[in-house]
Amino acid sequence: MQFAFTEDQLLFRDAVAEFFANECPPEKVRWSWDDTVGRDASTWAALAEMGVIGLTVPEAFGGMGMNEIDLLPILTEAGRYAYPAPLVETVAVVAPLLAESAPAAIAEKWLPGIADGSVIATVQLDGQPFVNDMHIANLLVAQRDDRLFAVPADKVRSTQQVSVDGARRLFAVEWDEADAELIASGDAALQAANRAFDRGAAATAALLIGLSEQMIAMTVAYVVDRKQFGVPIGSFQAVKHHLADAELKVSFARPAVWAAAYGLATGSADVDREVSMAKCFASDAAEVVARKALQTHGAIGYTTEHDLHFWLKRSWALASSWGDALWHRRRVAHLLLDN
Repeated sequence: MQFAFTEDQLLFRDAVAEFFANECPPEKVRWSWDDTVGRDASTWAALAEMGVIGLTVPEAFGGMGMNEIDLLPILTEAGRYAYPAPLVETVAVVAPLLAESAPAAIAEKWLPGIADGSVIATVQLDGQPFVNDMHIANLLVAQRDDRLFAVPADKVRSTQQVSVDGARRLFAVEWDEADAELIASGDAALQAANRAFDRGAAATAALLIGLSEQMIAMTVAYVVDRKQFGVPIGSFQAVKHHLADAELKVSFARPAVWAAAYGLATGSADVDREVSMAKCFASDAAEVVARKALQTHGAIGYTTEHDLHFWLKRSWALASSWGDALWHRRRVAHLLLDN
């Protein structure tokens, strides 16, 4: 199978990459740690204007009607620039879930707002203790056993939690079923929740690829500039080996993520396995890249004086989000043994 993106997909990705380079520099990432809200509404609105936020919303509701093959390269760029807003939750998970599984009245209520950027959505599936970005969300899609609900944000009681990544805003939430609308129940809800989980895991894997690529780029720049014994430390064989190990891990993970995107977009019968392999490889790659980058930078890389600190923390947080590498390995083993 050949994983080749179309010219239009690559042009769209490059336009988004340029946008993030201009609108989400390291200074903005630092600001997102320190600010109470930590989210720039104007950036979200600009992404909506570009069509990114409504990318997976059907055209009938004002979106672009695209799929994961179009979305995951965009999320790779979001990862590269450590953009902190809930693209995974809103664009990758909630929008397609509502489009595929919600009654018409619920879809009509929320999807146009997602498409134009006026609605920010987040999600909590079974097994996820905390909700990302509840403080700015308008909608929570939540699972309770074999039921899925749409809960307006003003009906959700939330308590902020601590995250290793200071830019992430995690919340424990409570809500009453009387305040929610039922999206689906029974087998339909369980199937929709499983698809939502796969989409969240694959989207997070794409973020990790971008994060890893950027940590490698930071490290290459550092070893060219940093000198010992009168020469750049990048000329030392041990440093070259570190960078080669890091690049090799990412090179193996990247096609697995594209395979997961293809599987999700085409309804592959093996999509659960493809997604878990992608998330496992991407989490492993991010862990190795972060370790090699920190070892190469030395202590300066861990301090908040250096930008690498913020990419390290993001990669550590996302590596375990939507299932860590061990969880996904066990899932793959279970799927293979069952077959």
